[in-house]
Amino acid sequence: MPILGLLGLLVLTACDSGQVYEKNTDLKSPSGVPYVWAVQEKPTFEFEIPDTTLRYDVYFNVRNASNYEYYNLYVKHTLTGPDGKSISRLLHQMLLMDPQTGEPRGNGTGDIYDHQFLALPNQHFSQTGPYKIMLEQYMRQDQLPNIMAVGVRVAKHTDAKK
Repeated sequence: MPILGLLGLLVLTACDSGQVYEKNTDLKSPSGVPYVWAVQEKPTFEFEIPDTTLRYDVYFNVRNASNYEYYNLYVKHTLTGPDGKSISRLLHQMLLMDPQTGEPRGNGTGDIYDHQFLALPNQHFSQTGPYKIMLEQYMRQDQLPNIMAVGVRVAKHTDAKK
């Protein structure tokens, strides 16, 4: 990612007072080839929930190259609470390209596109403490090329009707 784009992303996230957590992980194959999401690679993100009276929105971040071969991406998540117990396990379909036109969705210029998908809206966490969320690519392909990075963002839920 160009330095200017990275700085822009940092400035935007720094201005978000509702943000609780955000982290992205660059992907590479077991042999070190960049921009490949291997089926055995299961990025795990740990975030802290400080207040159980609030609701939170959990987003998944995806960065892909424009030559990604599919219009969608299936990702399975496993969310684990501070007590180590599994809270939820869901499969998500994310549209990276328009299925009709093949035009890339998300924000980007040139060959790289960033997406943010609302995966768990208005989520209630019953305990304070550290939560873990693990992401798995579920595309039935051992090595999924041109997925550059994935991540998780947690923000305080805001009522859109305000």
